[in-house]
Amino acid sequence: MTDAGKPLKRTPLHELHLSLGAKMVEFAGYDMPVQYPDGVLKEHLWTRTRAGLFDVSHMGQAFLRTTETARGTEEAHAAVAAAIETLVPGEVLKLKRGAMRYSVLLNEQGGVLDDLMITRAAMGSGDGMLFLVVNAACKDADFALIKEKLGGRVELEILADRALIALQGPKAAAVIESHFPGAATQAFMSMRPVMWGTSPVLLSRCGYTGEDGFEISVPNADAERFSRALLDHPDVAPIGLGARDSLRLEAGLCLYGHDLDPSTSPVEGNISFIFGKRRKEAGDFPGAARILPELTNGPRRMRVGLKPEGRAPAREGTEIVDAAGAKIGVVTSGGFGPTLNAPVAMGYVEAAHAKIGAQVFLMVRGKSLPAIVADMPFVPHTYYRG
Repeated sequence: MTDAGKPLKRTPLHELHLSLGAKMVEFAGYDMPVQYPDGVLKEHLWTRTRAGLFDVSHMGQAFLRTTETARGTEEAHAAVAAAIETLVPGEVLKLKRGAMRYSVLLNEQGGVLDDLMITRAAMGSGDGMLFLVVNAACKDADFALIKEKLGGRVELEILADRALIALQGPKAAAVIESHFPGAATQAFMSMRPVMWGTSPVLLSRCGYTGEDGFEISVPNADAERFSRALLDHPDVAPIGLGARDSLRLEAGLCLYGHDLDPSTSPVEGNISFIFGKRRKEAGDFPGAARILPELTNGPRRMRVGLKPEGRAPAREGTEIVDAAGAKIGVVTSGGFGPTLNAPVAMGYVEAAHAKIGAQVFLMVRGKSLPAIVADMPFVPHTYYRG
């Protein structure tokens, strides 16, 4: 049950998780696997060396289609891109067919309402349609916002009948290639439609672990059978939310609701790469009055990487202080990095303390522990570059 007393929702892979001995926890209103019998540490290291299978079906999937012009034309793509660009600061218009882009939904104050993936359909017949993947905890609000702000210009088809499965790690490409020939050379941040038997599949080369990998959107009815087919490979193991979190932390990737929230701008969040040149010049996105000066002059605070000295991890909410003990920031994600065999963290500090190599202190259980501001990612990304 959720805190509100509502029954937990289940993904199409719920019975599979139970059969594999998963420890289940509540996450974003869903009953989700936090770990399997091998434990978080082994699952983390398995993903870094082989291939980990993640159930991310709790995420929100949807198609966004223009209603303003005939679909299947460049004009249709321009119409749907113009619509979504009123809510996000990214360059959607120039997306090539099949290309994906990471972006954020912004409020009028320049804060992040959610981060999401936006993909242009791979086939010309799909021009005028975008594929969206949003976070589980935000999906109802995200979809309501899109309908409210873009109603009449677009139609939103929420894909409640599809599961989403991620396969991440250095062996992922070889495994996926055995099911979908050509996958091994598919471009990073691209999506294409494929068939698994008679089942239509959307195959994206992306992920949120810092490793090479894929996310596969499959019909609910085929999700368990497809997952078991992947798990039959000796290099594939099921991975829970615990290792997913430690993997993305080592990769320096934000977790919405922790490292990003409605009060945080993308500039503060250190994700300014999301702004397209045309969008910055036009300043035609929500919160531009705050964001454009931050891009020019710098923000008052910044998300940074942190490497604590010693072995004690600094968890979310840990105060960051200067040498005099004055508070200068707070940790938003933190824990032990199994790949590094050392603690790592991310947090926000005042801009004057955000320089790489700066000395700061973390208040852990009442003690001031030294740390340095570190470059991210903590573990290098190994995305496929062709």
